[in-house]
Amino acid sequence: MSRSSIKGPYVDAKLLGKVTKQQTSGIKKPIQTWARNCSIPPEFVGHTFLVHNGRVFKEVFVSEAMVGHKLGEFSLTRTFHGHGKIVKRVLSKT
Repeated sequence: MSRSSIKGPYVDAKLLGKVTKQQTSGIKKPIQTWARNCSIPPEFVGHTFLVHNGRVFKEVFVSEAMVGHKLGEFSLTRTFHGHGKIVKRVLSKT
């Protein structure tokens, strides 16, 4: 179920404060966060975030195409290793 349109998108207040602080100071340092459920507002465009995926922090650079999505969508938690090798089976004559 999605969030109510009356409430608007969820943006973490601490994270938004860190972004505005960086904009005023002019320093572009990656912002470390655990807020994977935070929506990406237009203010985040051009900033780099270190989003925690449960094990390590993945670097995510926010572009205009990412606005409206969640930060967690760009820091995957599972590693896909494929569906397995294709093994050629030899029929034995008995």
